[in-house]
Amino acid sequence: MEMGSVIQFLENKTILVTGATGFLAKIFLEKIVRVQPNVKKLFLLLRASDAKAATRRFHDEIIGKELFRVLKEKCGSDFNAFISEKITLVPGDIIYADLGVKDSSLRQQMLDQIDVIVNLAATTKFDERYDVALGINALGAKHVINFAKECGKVQVLVHVSTAYVCGEKGGLLQEKPYQMGETLNGVAGLDIDAEKKVVEEKLNELRADGATEEAITSAMKDLGLERATRYGWPNTYVFTKSMGEMLVGQLKEDLPLVVLRPTIVTSTYKEPFPGWVEGVRTIDSLAVGYGKGKLTCFLGDVKGIVDVIPADMVVNSIIVAMAAHVNQPGEVIYHMGSSMGNPLKYANLKDYGLRYFTEHPWVNKDGNPVKVGPVKVLTSMASFRRYMAIRYLLLLKGLELANAAFCKYFQGTYLDLNRKIKFVMRLIELYRPYLFFKGVFDDMNTEKLRIAARESGAELDVFYFDPKCIDWEEYFTEIHIPGVVKYVFK
Repeated sequence: MEMGSVIQFLENKTILVTGATGFLAKIFLEKIVRVQPNVKKLFLLLRASDAKAATRRFHDEIIGKELFRVLKEKCGSDFNAFISEKITLVPGDIIYADLGVKDSSLRQQMLDQIDVIVNLAATTKFDERYDVALGINALGAKHVINFAKECGKVQVLVHVSTAYVCGEKGGLLQEKPYQMGETLNGVAGLDIDAEKKVVEEKLNELRADGATEEAITSAMKDLGLERATRYGWPNTYVFTKSMGEMLVGQLKEDLPLVVLRPTIVTSTYKEPFPGWVEGVRTIDSLAVGYGKGKLTCFLGDVKGIVDVIPADMVVNSIIVAMAAHVNQPGEVIYHMGSSMGNPLKYANLKDYGLRYFTEHPWVNKDGNPVKVGPVKVLTSMASFRRYMAIRYLLLLKGLELANAAFCKYFQGTYLDLNRKIKFVMRLIELYRPYLFFKGVFDDMNTEKLRIAARESGAELDVFYFDPKCIDWEEYFTEIHIPGVVKYVFK
């Protein structure tokens, strides 16, 4: 594995980015145009019906974000002209063959000019509708690699997956590809074409029965979870991402393929500035709930490792991997996480949250600071169920009896509480595999990439992606939690 200057590698390159409105895609785009203004072109695939809709999404969801503040300051009045010169918007959708690109001349430009493809398109909801998740995460990946093979001069494809394709496995989790049809529980019969038929048949059945859109959505969510657990995956997201990996691995032929598997992606560590985040992710929802005084207990193994990685490090690893594997046929898997080199424990997170919100209390809607204290820790699902039974289910039973005695006078309260309990229980079931996760992600390949980059003279001060340099207490109390709070308040 040899590479020189990564900045020089990017010069005069034409790159296709799918999933362009996503969190990582925006950071990737900003980084490329900021550090290498002589990049030739970035084709951005946006889900849009036409060029006008694509332009609106680009301005509202990408370029209008604070993320581009540093670049705007750097470019000054030339910013808009510079962006117009470097970026070509592509209305389309990866759920379709040819990426749904309807403009034949634009499609031909892409096929003739693209050097690198970075597939960042994904739906990350754990319980997404199965038809939606299968279409984007699995079949979308197939459409991307088929498009890549039509490109006359493409040099490498980077497919961004997730480290949690491993399911609930514990121990040391290796950077190994999945073979077509492989399952986590050994159950035979996983066939992606057959999964498509399962989806089509279920949708046809629901529509024939006159089901409402809400009922169809609910049924398709249940179907995804059912198909995932059948083959050993805990949710629809990681199941469909696994199938996406299988498809790109099987269809790659001589195309150089990098599959990058990040763990839990958090706010930027350094660039373009510390603490940029978009959306409230898994661990962030815990922090926000705690700061608001609504999270009184924590379910999970506090001694367990929570594997997080800042978004700018993930983006830097994508860029370095692009440079390292250009014109190198074969497939390589990279875990991009921290559990191997710089493990963080849930107990640490708990302490950082207490420290931050004690020093910087959340101000409620009445203008009063919210006082926080240590949370009650529940270390098993059995203890969580006992907690719920004592705190909520007894009250629910009491309301049920009161309803019977007082002609359903408390029916509204009863239904509201029942709905909230069911919502919490479903949420806990979805996140349970990660609250008690026992795996550590081997990053031997990623470490080899770091060494190769260092020895080849790549600019690791610009494209840093080693989590060993992170002081977690400083990162969470001074960068990440303030970034999340700022996002929630904006």
